[in-house]
Amino acid sequence: MKGILGKKLGMTQVFTEDGMSIPVTVIEAGPCVVVQKKTNENDGYTAVQLGFGPRSENRVNKPLKGHFNKAGVKPFHYLREVKVADPEAYEVGQEIKADIFAAGDKVDVRGISKGKGFAGAIKRHGFGRGPQSHGSKYHRGPGSLGSMEPARVFKGRKLPGHMGHERVTVQNLEVVKADPERNLLLIKGAIPGPRKGLVVITSAKKA
Repeated sequence: MKGILGKKLGMTQVFTEDGMSIPVTVIEAGPCVVVQKKTNENDGYTAVQLGFGPRSENRVNKPLKGHFNKAGVKPFHYLREVKVADPEAYEVGQEIKADIFAAGDKVDVRGISKGKGFAGAIKRHGFGRGPQSHGSKYHRGPGSLGSMEPARVFKGRKLPGHMGHERVTVQNLEVVKADPERNLLLIKGAIPGPRKGLVVITSAKKA
């Protein structure tokens, strides 16, 4: 297992040698710095904490400032953990760049999906609508909720509410091209989140 943090830049297309067009998402992957190592002895699991995106020291509170000073690194805007099999293979302060992945690798990409705000049951859950005639008086409602017998609404009922802005993972995406000099990864297909949104790229679990 290996991983890196990145920033979604947008989508474009690249062409193969036989002229086929491949839609790709461009990600500014790293450079990231190892801030902390998690071990089975101390934490009960193995992982490394990565920092991404430089941040001014004036914008960091005292607990985080002490955390960065202990690692001997400059402050970062984002801190995320990536599970690894052997944390001893990493050193605190080590820099991780986009060259950890190569063309043809399978990866999982995790991000926060775009927020849609408050949405009704039809848009949020794909409910069917009622009759559109004038006498219907029922068009886009969620339907019957609690009948006379339970006299309440069961937990887990699909209802209108906040849509989007959730953690989403897209699995088994293919790395089309890696450009370590410019810290870019071109990944086939779409990934969750808006432009300039944070994403976590890890080795595919189900490749």
